[in-house]
Amino acid sequence: MRVYLLKTIANSFARRCYSTANYRKVTHCIFDMDGLLLDTEQVYEKMITQLCAKYGHKYTNELMMKVLGGTEQRLSEILCKELNLPISPKEFRDQLLVLGDTMLANTPLLDGAERLIRHLHKTRVPFALATSSSERSVRTKIAHHEELFKYFHHMVMGSSDKEVKFGKPNPDIFLVAAARFPDKPDPSKCLVFEDSPHGVTAGISAGMQVVMVPDPHLDKRLTTHATIVLPTLAKFQPEIFGLPAFQ
Repeated sequence: MRVYLLKTIANSFARRCYSTANYRKVTHCIFDMDGLLLDTEQVYEKMITQLCAKYGHKYTNELMMKVLGGTEQRLSEILCKELNLPISPKEFRDQLLVLGDTMLANTPLLDGAERLIRHLHKTRVPFALATSSSERSVRTKIAHHEELFKYFHHMVMGSSDKEVKFGKPNPDIFLVAAARFPDKPDPSKCLVFEDSPHGVTAGISAGMQVVMVPDPHLDKRLTTHATIVLPTLAKFQPEIFGLPAFQ
């Protein structure tokens, strides 16, 4: 029995060492926001459900997966086309933004987000935000956390940034975010934090490693392309990517 336990411990240690060896060291971090740092996904679901219901339609899980992680423009285009809504994508987006002005205010931080951001700031690891949201939406969502979000070196807002030609799952937003650091790191030196499958695809396509913190109800088959999958940001171990460890 003792020999068996020793072998089990040894095998477990070996697996940990092997998996750690598969991670490349990074120097910069890039964060998504909705569903990763801020608990906004359920709010967005309510907003879009409300708008679809206004025109006699349901916002299904299938539709949700099609728009998850995309820009506000792309979301509006997909829903207007799929549901054959009697309004233009611009009109849909405008209505969504108006709802967001109130419904997205004061959204709370998710588990582990504040600790990680403060840790990276304290240890002088450069980090940026790369969100598909517009500047208007971002300002509403971070108003309650202004002090914390001032630590980000810069913010790329995909729905209003002219340099982001194509939204996630295309890599544009992460490549733009990397290029705006003063030292312009190679994409391979950037670590992306994401919650959506489209966001993970974008990060991988950009040549970056991706830490995925998916919704617990998401089909596990949609998480297999991430570099590592965690239940919350609180479980992240910076040292496996060559970053300073938590003290």
